[in-house]
Amino acid sequence: MSNTNTTDERDLGRAGEQLSTAPREESAAAVPSMGVIGWARWFWRQLTSMRVALILLFLLSLGAIPGSLIPQNSVDELKVQTFKEAHTTLTPVYEKLQLFDVYSSVWFSAVYILLFVSLIGCIVPRTWQFVGQLRGRPPGAPRTLTRLPAYTTWRTDAAPEQVREAALSILRKRRFRSHAVGDAVAAEKGYLREAGNLLFHIALIVMLVAFGCGQLFKSEGGKLVVEGDGFANTITQYDDFKSGSLFDDDDLAPFSFDLEDFVGTYERSGPQRGTPRTYEARVTYAEGADGKARKKVIEVNKPLVVDGTKVYLNAHGYAPVLSVKDGRGKEVYRSAVPLLPIDNNVTSTGAIKVMDGYKDKNGKKSQLGFQAFFVPTFAGDGQGTMFSQYPGLDYPVLALNGYHGSLGVDSGLPQNVYQLDTSKMKEFKDSNGDQLKKRLRPGETMQLPDGAGSITFEGVEEWASFQISRQPASGWALTGAVAAIAGLAGSLFIQRRRVWVRAVQGPDGTTVVEMAGLGRSESAKLPEELADLAVTLNTVAPTAPDPEPESAQPSEEPAEGAEK
Repeated sequence: MSNTNTTDERDLGRAGEQLSTAPREESAAAVPSMGVIGWARWFWRQLTSMRVALILLFLLSLGAIPGSLIPQNSVDELKVQTFKEAHTTLTPVYEKLQLFDVYSSVWFSAVYILLFVSLIGCIVPRTWQFVGQLRGRPPGAPRTLTRLPAYTTWRTDAAPEQVREAALSILRKRRFRSHAVGDAVAAEKGYLREAGNLLFHIALIVMLVAFGCGQLFKSEGGKLVVEGDGFANTITQYDDFKSGSLFDDDDLAPFSFDLEDFVGTYERSGPQRGTPRTYEARVTYAEGADGKARKKVIEVNKPLVVDGTKVYLNAHGYAPVLSVKDGRGKEVYRSAVPLLPIDNNVTSTGAIKVMDGYKDKNGKKSQLGFQAFFVPTFAGDGQGTMFSQYPGLDYPVLALNGYHGSLGVDSGLPQNVYQLDTSKMKEFKDSNGDQLKKRLRPGETMQLPDGAGSITFEGVEEWASFQISRQPASGWALTGAVAAIAGLAGSLFIQRRRVWVRAVQGPDGTTVVEMAGLGRSESAKLPEELADLAVTLNTVAPTAPDPEPESAQPSEEPAEGAEK
C-alpha cells in the first residue's frame, strides 16, 4: 500500500512540474559544505532569488525617501547650505550618511547594483527555462486523477477514441496546448502568466538602466531672460548648470530662443484674487546656427522641446529699467534689472550695481550701488511701509537707497546678484544728514547729493526664468514602466493550469470518462472552467443510462403446496 502511495505522489509531482519557472531555493540549513565554492554558490542562489530581489527593490524605495525629503546637492546647493545652517546638530550625521547626496552615495549605489545583478541572475535562467517549456508538451495524465483538486467523471456509450478526439478538438478551440498521450489527452493553458512575470522583471531592468543612463548623461540648468533678450544653449549662457558625470559639452543640443513677450493675467476679485489665469512666455526659437525661426508659447507643464531638450517655464518677475548719470550729466548705465519676488503678489527686492564708467563731479572714478524694493501695485501709503496688493502692473512703485565706493566685485569672489555688499561703501545722505532714499514712479528721477549724478526709473520690463533640461533614456523609462504594469497585470490575473481527459473502456463495455485539472495556485476558476469543459464534452459523449439492477430469477422448484 505504501509503495502505491509513493508512486502516486511521484506521479502527481511530475504532473505539476514546470508550472512555474521559479528556481528551487535553498534554505540556510542546506548550505553545502564545499568551502569557498560552496558558499559562493549558495550566496549566488540567494542573491538571484525573487525574494531577495523584492527585498532589494523595497530597500531602494526606502533609500529614495531621504532623497525626496532632504535637500540634495545635485538639485539645489543653496537649499543644502541653508539646511546645514539651520540644523547644526543633524548636519554632521547627515554628512556621514551621505544624505545630502543620496543618489550618488555608496550605500544607494550598492543596493542599486545588487538589485540589477539580482534581476539579471534571476531572469536569464528563468527565460531559458520558459523557452524550453514553450517548446515542450504538457506532461501525461497522472495514474490517479481523483487526487487532483478539480475532478469529475461519467460513463458514456461513445467509444474511447471518439471521446479523446472530441476532447482534443474542444481543448484546442479553447486555446489549450494539447496532445494525446496514451489513453488520455493532456492540455495546458496560461503561459502568458509566466510571460507577464518575465516581462515585469525585464521591464524593471530597463527602468534601472534608463535611470542610470539618465543620471550619468543628464544636463540641467537655469536661465533668467528679460523681455527682448535671448538664450543660446551653451554652457556660458547658463545662470546655473549641473550635469551627470559622463556628460560632455558637445551633447548640448544646438538651439537658441528669444523671449519676445511674457503675458500674465490674474484674477481680479473674489477669494482667488491674484491667482494666475494666463501665464505664458512667447518665444521665437531656432534649431542649429542657421535654423528657421519659429514661434512657440511656453506655458507651465507645456515646455518647448528641441532635439530631446526641454525648456520649462519656471517663474516670472519684474525688471525695472533704470538709467544712471554721473556728476557731469553723462549717462553711464542703462539696463533692465531683474528683481527677486518674495511673495505671491510679486513684491520684489534686488540690487543695482554700476561697476564701470561712473565719475563724480570732480572726475574721480567710483562705483555705485542701490538697494531696490519694488511693488507692481502699490499699497501702504501713510503706514510707514509699502507692499504689493496685486501681482499685476497696476501702480508700480520702486523704492531706492544708494551707496558709493567699492562694490567688491574686483576681489574675484562670486557675489549674489540680488544682494549688495556695502562693507566698503558709504551711504548717500540727504540735506538733513539722513540716509538718502526715495520712492519713484516710472519716469521719475532721484538726484544724488553733492552733484553726484542721478538715477531715473524709466519703466518696467518683465522677465521669465527657464529650466533647460536634457534627460536621456526618459522614453525607455516610460516604456519600461508601462511594460512593468502590463507584465504585473498578466502575472496577477492569468492562471496557469493543466487539464487531463482520460477515456477507457469499463468492465461493462461502456466508456469511463475522467477529467481533472491542476493549477499553479488554488482558484475557484479552475473547477468552474473544468465544469464548463465537461458540459461541452458531455454533449458529444453523453452520459450513459445506469445499468438496470438484476431481476429476481424464477425458482426451479415449485413452492411448497403448489402441487397437490
